[in-house]
Amino acid sequence: MRSGQNWYAGPGRALRGVLEMPGDKSISHRAVMLAALADGMSRIDGFLEGEDTRATAKIFGQMDVRIETPSPSTRIVHGVGVDGLKAPDGALDCGNSGTGMRLLAGLLAGQAFDSILTGDASLGKRPMRRVTEPLARMGARVETGSGGTPPLRIHGGQTLAGCAHVLEVASAQVKSALLLAGLYARGETSVVEPRPTRDYTERMLSAFGVEVAFSPGFARLRGGQRLRAKDIHVPADFSSAAFFLVAASIVPGSDLTLRQVGLNPRRTGLLHVLRHMGADIVEENASDCDGEPVADLRVRYAPLHGIEVPVALVPDMIDEFPALFVAATCADGPTVVQGASELRVKESDRIAAMAEGLRTLGVRVDEAPDGAVIHPGPLGGGTVESRDDHRIAMAFAVAAQRASGEVHIRDVANVATSFPGFDALARSAGCFLE
Repeated sequence: MRSGQNWYAGPGRALRGVLEMPGDKSISHRAVMLAALADGMSRIDGFLEGEDTRATAKIFGQMDVRIETPSPSTRIVHGVGVDGLKAPDGALDCGNSGTGMRLLAGLLAGQAFDSILTGDASLGKRPMRRVTEPLARMGARVETGSGGTPPLRIHGGQTLAGCAHVLEVASAQVKSALLLAGLYARGETSVVEPRPTRDYTERMLSAFGVEVAFSPGFARLRGGQRLRAKDIHVPADFSSAAFFLVAASIVPGSDLTLRQVGLNPRRTGLLHVLRHMGADIVEENASDCDGEPVADLRVRYAPLHGIEVPVALVPDMIDEFPALFVAATCADGPTVVQGASELRVKESDRIAAMAEGLRTLGVRVDEAPDGAVIHPGPLGGGTVESRDDHRIAMAFAVAAQRASGEVHIRDVANVATSFPGFDALARSAGCFLE
């Protein structure tokens, strides 16, 4: 990079090779949280060395959990048990992580001490009432800032009661927060979702010995259970792999293999959509990794065609839409996205950010409140704004590989929250990115 804040990208060569993606961010967060609450010592391999996940590990260190780093991407967590966390000295900084903040809100609601959750400027704008209001129905006291945004002030010493939650908006983060609060509640806590969301928390709770019943769109557990220490191997992050799946699909001559990527069925909507569009993606060496399905993904260039994205797949690819927008610009025919209003309240308004950037590069995008129509067309050069959103920055780095001129991507430091080393890995595969 010419500076720590910007990228210059342009058409590169065919992408080839075998790549190792970083560890799954969602699983890394949960692994640290549950290992900290477990009785005994847990080893986490494949831990994502990103700013968000490090922030979560640091938070548990502030609550008297000893966490060792014997080598990069490895953590040894000395669990203190569900009742062993200590009051922190000062606020707990979640960085840019909405996952960290929302899950911690549920976990901390059942503690005996008060706590404050803060974050960076981007996280400070994200809605939190969707998690604080159902927690309040359990007896939690969590105050938000003005407008329902962070910081969160959590009052400890509350008696929580399990209850049946029927969510209006499908959210794995809200579901997970309620289940974590349910560990500290009297009786049973259940969550019913309008559409199934990713079940990382349920799978990992089960791996740590918690009796939890779950099926697509439903989860239930009883309070008062203890967790048993467990060694965890974190699979490669599908959301990180998404950018390379799209890049190899749209750059002629490409042939990439991404090793041991997590393929949780509630996470891989983009994989199905790309295949609907004609992408050549093959799963190889499939296996199971601590309850999570994984496989090598081999992707080769193939002509894509535009589609109407099935609304049923939207919750399973909400983080991958910036990458999909790029694929759509290189397809034959328009691509229609609906039912994705959640994109308006992510790290940035991702619909607006992608539409604005693609228009700058010469592509027509028709916005809608819950989606967009992306019309394919040749990509030119220009300056685009990432809006301090890691996935927007990486999406335009991929788009630039098919551009006719240099693309200047501003404010990319935030990429370190989820994919440190993305630029070096992209260059090693054949991308032009500096």
